Amino acid sequence: MQNNKPTLILGGTGKTGKRVAERLTRRGLAVRIGSRSVEPRFDWENSATWPAALRDVGAVYISYYPDLAAPGAADAILSLTNLAVKSGVPRLILLSGRGEPQAQRCEQIVRDSGAEWTLVRASWFCQNFSENYLLEPVLAGEVALPVGNVGEPFVDADDIADVAVAALTDDRHVGQLYEVTGPRLWTFAEAIVEIGRVTNRNIRYVQIPMEEYASMLKSAQLPPEFVTLITYLFTDVLDGRNASVADGITRALGRAPRDFSQYAQDTAATGVWNVEQQGRADSTSHAA
Repeated sequence: MQNNKPTLILGGTGKTGKRVAERLTRRGLAVRIGSRSVEPRFDWENSATWPAALRDVGAVYISYYPDLAAPGAADAILSLTNLAVKSGVPRLILLSGRGEPQAQRCEQIVRDSGAEWTLVRASWFCQNFSENYLLEPVLAGEVALPVGNVGEPFVDADDIADVAVAALTDDRHVGQLYEVTGPRLWTFAEAIVEIGRVTNRNIRYVQIPMEEYASMLKSAQLPPEFVTLITYLFTDVLDGRNASVADGITRALGRAPRDFSQYAQDTAATGVWNVEQQGRADSTSHAA
């Protein structure tokens, strides 16, 4: 990578993007966050914002929102990669999803772009339980999802970020596909039990029909496209196709991936799953 040029991190405020940015910054490397809230702005839904964000960068970390399985993702990735190459960007790192045909279509677009590339194909994030839509039900003491006894090798976002940074800073990772997972399978019920254990709380896991879950999402006034995406992920991607571990983290980093149990223990120590602490934080934010 050309270290004198910044790395553009698309999704730079998201779960993996913020971690990639922090790691590059600690190394003294220049970072440009791709977000609607910074300048130059980057908005996936407004391609007019793309040229300024891509100008004079040495690499791009591509994390597509909301997901590469979403309608229109492949078209957006194709347009972005074409513009990036035209703008002289030499290296592209794509965060992809495991077991998603649409995501693999996007992977092929990046492979064919003409730039140096690395693909990071990830399983379900551990951090969905602490930094996403599963945090609220965990705090409420009951997690209801339309998935049963299916094993998932939850991967830690810190491991994903480590792989991405390696790919951004070391030529040895050019042309590699890293399928990144945790070291063993967990069902969602087992994951909830583990979170309950490390927080010393009684948290229930309830399997519910997909139709009921979709109705819950709609009742929460989530955007229809988000409801459609979550329905797809729970009915198709979590059908057992990903019930195996992969060696991408070991291949890329020369070490074992972090297990969900370690993630749960470390996350519990932050207090994010502490109901009383969250209540105090909410009260403070409302008073501000």
